[in-house]
Amino acid sequence: MPDAGTLYVVATPIGNLGDISPRALDTLRRVDLIAAEDTRHSSQMLARLGISTRLTALHLHNETEAAPRLIEQLRAGHHIALISDAGTPAISDPGAVLVGLAHASGITVSPIPGPSAALAAVSASGLLHPGWLFYGFLPARPAARRSALAALAETPWTLVFYEAPHRIAECVADLHAAFGERQLLLARELTKLHESVHRLPLSQATDWLAADEHRRMGEFALVVEGTPPRDDTVRMAEQLEQTLSVLLDYLPVSQAAQAAARLTGAKKNLCYQRALQLRGSPS
Repeated sequence: MPDAGTLYVVATPIGNLGDISPRALDTLRRVDLIAAEDTRHSSQMLARLGISTRLTALHLHNETEAAPRLIEQLRAGHHIALISDAGTPAISDPGAVLVGLAHASGITVSPIPGPSAALAAVSASGLLHPGWLFYGFLPARPAARRSALAALAETPWTLVFYEAPHRIAECVADLHAAFGERQLLLARELTKLHESVHRLPLSQATDWLAADEHRRMGEFALVVEGTPPRDDTVRMAEQLEQTLSVLLDYLPVSQAAQAAARLTGAKKNLCYQRALQLRGSPS
C-alpha cells in the first residue's frame, strides 16, 4: 500500500494576484489535483499564475458527496490542494467537510496560510481590544439576522462579519439597532481596484452608504467595536438590585438587606435603604 497523500489547505488571493505566496505557488504546481470551489473561476486565476494542475469541483452543493472520493485519492497516495474562490478555504467557504474527514481518516492536513479578508479588515480597523471574534455571514433573513445580533450585543470582543452588497444597507441598520453607538469599519473590495476602508460611528453608517451608490457595491468585511466596559459602580448597583428583587419575594426587608449585603459585598445601610425603596416602604 502506498503512503497516504497530504491535503494542503491553500489560501489564494482575495483580489490582487500579487498577494499569493511562493509556497502556495509551489504547492499548487506540485500537487496531483486541486479541489476548487468554482473550477471556472479558479482555472482563470491559475492560468494567469502559470499553473496547469488538474481541477475538480468541491463546492457547497457537492462537498458531502465529493469529499469521500477525494479521501480515497489521498489514501491512494495522491496529494491534493484545497482552494476556495478567494482567500482561505473553510472560512465562510466550503472545505470544512473535506478537512474534517481527512482528520478522521488519518490523512495529513497541511495549511498554506495567506490572504484572508477577515484578517485584512481587522488589521486595518484599530479595534482589537480585548480581542476579536469572527462570525462570517449573518443570516440572510431579517428576523434571523436580528436574533443573531441580539445574542452578540453584550460581547466585549470586536466582531467581524462578511456581507454581500445587496444586504449591506439593511445589515448596517440592524447592527446599529442591536448594538447602539459603536465604531464600525466598512472594508469593501479589499486588495481590488476599488478597495475602500472607512471607519465611522454606527449611527452615521446608514447615511454614509446612502450618500453614494458606489459605497454599497462589492463584497464587505465589517469590523464592529465590542461592548464598552461598564462602570463598576453601575454594575454593582445592578447586581444589588437584582439580588434584592429576588430576596424580597421571600424575606422581610431587614433580612433581605442582610442577605444581600453578604452576597454582594455592599454596605448594610445601602442594602437596607434600597430594599425599602424596592418594597415601596417609607424610609
